[in-house]
Amino acid sequence: MAYPQTSFQNTTFSSPSLIDRKRETVYSKTLLYQLKVLKETGRYDAFKLKWHKSYDDPPDVWPVPNHLFWDSDVAKWIEGACYFLSWKENEEIDAAIKELTEMIRSAQKDDGYLNIHFTVVDPKGRFSNLRDLHELYNAGHLIEAALAHNQYYKNDLLLEPILKYVDLLCKTFGPGADQKHGYPGHPEIELALLRLYHVTKDPKHFDLAKYFLDERGNPTGQDGRHYYEVEAAARGEGEHETPAYYTKNNAYSYQQAHEPIAEQDTIEGHSVRAMYLLTAAADLARLESQKPEAPLRTAISRLWSNMVEKKMYLTGGIGAIKQFEGFGIDYFLPQGTDEGGCYAETCAAIGVMMMAERLLQLDLDGHYSDIMELCFYNAVLTGMSTSGEQFTYVNQLASTDTDLSKRAEWFTCACCPPNVTRLLGYIGGYLWTSKVDEDKKSAEFNVHMYSAATMIVSMGESKVELEQKSNWPWESDVGFKLKCPEEITATIRLHIPGWAKEWEISPKLDQVEPKKGYLTIPSDWLKKNPSFRISFPMKTRIISPHPYTNQNVVALARGPIIYCVEDADNPWVQDHFKTLYFDPAGTVSERLVTDDELGEPYVALTAHNAASFLAIDGTASPDLPVACITTKKQPSVAELHFIPYYLRSNRGGKGHMRVGLRKKI
Repeated sequence: MAYPQTSFQNTTFSSPSLIDRKRETVYSKTLLYQLKVLKETGRYDAFKLKWHKSYDDPPDVWPVPNHLFWDSDVAKWIEGACYFLSWKENEEIDAAIKELTEMIRSAQKDDGYLNIHFTVVDPKGRFSNLRDLHELYNAGHLIEAALAHNQYYKNDLLLEPILKYVDLLCKTFGPGADQKHGYPGHPEIELALLRLYHVTKDPKHFDLAKYFLDERGNPTGQDGRHYYEVEAAARGEGEHETPAYYTKNNAYSYQQAHEPIAEQDTIEGHSVRAMYLLTAAADLARLESQKPEAPLRTAISRLWSNMVEKKMYLTGGIGAIKQFEGFGIDYFLPQGTDEGGCYAETCAAIGVMMMAERLLQLDLDGHYSDIMELCFYNAVLTGMSTSGEQFTYVNQLASTDTDLSKRAEWFTCACCPPNVTRLLGYIGGYLWTSKVDEDKKSAEFNVHMYSAATMIVSMGESKVELEQKSNWPWESDVGFKLKCPEEITATIRLHIPGWAKEWEISPKLDQVEPKKGYLTIPSDWLKKNPSFRISFPMKTRIISPHPYTNQNVVALARGPIIYCVEDADNPWVQDHFKTLYFDPAGTVSERLVTDDELGEPYVALTAHNAASFLAIDGTASPDLPVACITTKKQPSVAELHFIPYYLRSNRGGKGHMRVGLRKKI
């Protein structure tokens, strides 16, 4: 089964399509903008191994130098750029990739080692702090960049040095007496090694990935101790010398190393690390053809369910705790800082999509597609502005005075911007999957998300083409056209979104019901009806977080889109909509907007006489504690305007925004 980073090549997007619009923005603006920032900040030239003034800066968070991720920033940009070049050529981007490739090749040490920080700044510290210093994380992204480079350029100029580096890693890490029994503090290389194995078929690449996954969290790993304790002692660190983002000493849940994966009951720690780790674990389970009852597969399902059911925001965002960018206790899902948290990092939502895609390979279940679509259209797309030149790292569901709903041009830790770029580069691999059997002359298509796109797959001398036409997610109709040689039998499975309470196929298809969220279109029906249409009526609906969150709020949704209110449309707001109450029984109208300053069409919602403010009487004092302060209802708001959450913070304003509004009492 191909990875989306490869299968995307079978898909082309067309208009009208939100995805096509976002991809065009990345190609025409974002890639070049990010290239400019890489050059201005020193990242681009860092592989020349010259001293940069920022290397003298004290770390924002001990013990992680601010420049430590530069390898991965460049690698992710190369990876994403290669995906887009396979769509459209660009001389400036092509020249930059070729120059970076030569710099990376020249930066490699004789033994294969390849890392900026541990070559220029701390050459004696190599592999001495896997817990904190991201050597293997950077290596993982270099592997993924090399795979994308090899796929597009059809040469080994970048893959060759990366394979040499991987050879060194295979010698360095493993169960042998002369090897380090460690694993990365930030998972990433595991999933990259499994992708590398898919290309090279070299068993040592598979074995190293499996070792990292199996050994992680072993309390008696090296010399009978947890590996991170062993390496910390070797560095001369005391028991209490731990980073500020730890909740307690040796809180290895931050690194997903508190327990072996198969023994974990709930999803804990850093949310991005959890998603990258479980994506790799799911891929390992697939490659080993593990049965559903196998301990690893059981754990993956258990952790996924805990996350989705008890630790996921309405937008698909994950991670409630800012201190360690990770999960809180079950049902702890505050919307903003003044409520106690909400982080919802862009990379974490991308990680959820990655994990969902791998789980779909294990089990074709529409539940995974639902989460993948929810994350993409809300928690992921909000990570990039409509201009393609501003980004978000944190995606709270409510603004506060200390955390306004704003975007940034870049970040010191810049993992999110190039991550959005590369995802949009291969998003076609998430849209649908295919399987062809030349011996049986059969072709199967599983459609996970909808857009305006065409997939073409080859079968010997023949080609099978499946086209979908839709203005998704604004319009509910999706038209399909299948072009298939007579001798080939085609089957199509369509995802029925969980939010769709009804659906209709034209021409009529009788006696077929969805199974686990997918509707199978029989091959004999397709022979007679190669062109057909499916419709999912999109109606505005009221949604709420689980009652156990104690949020007592409601939000608006339409199709896969989650909505918010912000001051750009409601300029009278002064308090981040905190005292605004919403009546679910009110009237909500829809309007297709095509001509405002956002520069792209979207469906806006307006609530009519459905909201009101509560005025607060009294000031807290010893004689009048907070609990005794009274409220009284103010006149209703005639019109309350909503926009898609992903479009927030694109039009200026004060930065006041909220998704969940207090439910009318």
